[in-house]
Amino acid sequence: MSILKQQHSEIEEVSEESVTGYLLAHPDFFENHLALLSDLQLPHRTGGPAISLVERQVSVLRQQNLKLERKLREFVDVARSNDDLAGNIHKLALLLLKARSRENVLEIVEGQLRTAFGADQPVLVLFDSVPDINNIAGRFLRIIPRDDPAIGPFKTFLQTDTPRCGRVRDAQREFLFSADNIEIGSVALVPLGRKAEVGFLAVGSHDADHFHPGKSIDFLTRLGELIGCALKNF
Repeated sequence: MSILKQQHSEIEEVSEESVTGYLLAHPDFFENHLALLSDLQLPHRTGGPAISLVERQVSVLRQQNLKLERKLREFVDVARSNDDLAGNIHKLALLLLKARSRENVLEIVEGQLRTAFGADQPVLVLFDSVPDINNIAGRFLRIIPRDDPAIGPFKTFLQTDTPRCGRVRDAQREFLFSADNIEIGSVALVPLGRKAEVGFLAVGSHDADHFHPGKSIDFLTRLGELIGCALKNF
């Protein structure tokens, strides 16, 4: 009896494979046998009454359409965001072209970062042995010699020409945002000039995942190039 059951099981398995292969090879099968679509019954996944093959296909297609709609909305949102960023970069470039002093450049950069770009806490670090911009030095601006030991936590970053995104380390947080500021969860570091010869921009976000390592840096690179060139002009 067990042998017969085993043979019967093997026949069923082969039969299922054969049916599957036949249907794949003849996708128009149900077009020629429309009555089967309403006669075939499939168990409902949620435990409800059985449904026809047509109903299951409609359900699957509806789910696929919902996924496609979500992806389309995501693409549209990204496109709009990129368009807004491009417009803000253009506006910043025009304002920097009209700047008449280094102080004016810094005022423009801080204002645009906080308003147009929505930065939670931007900090601009300039490498200079003589802090001569006393009128706007403060929370936004740090003026420090490049060889100052306080820059140590940024040593690896300053040897590159590429922006860096990620969680802010305690030593970096203490220098940029003060030791008691625990609201900054992630930060984007942007070099100004080749190997940050002018300094660097730090853009802090309250969201720990906002500036993640996989984030696109094209926008940040352009931002750094614009600010670096404007500062070098003065």
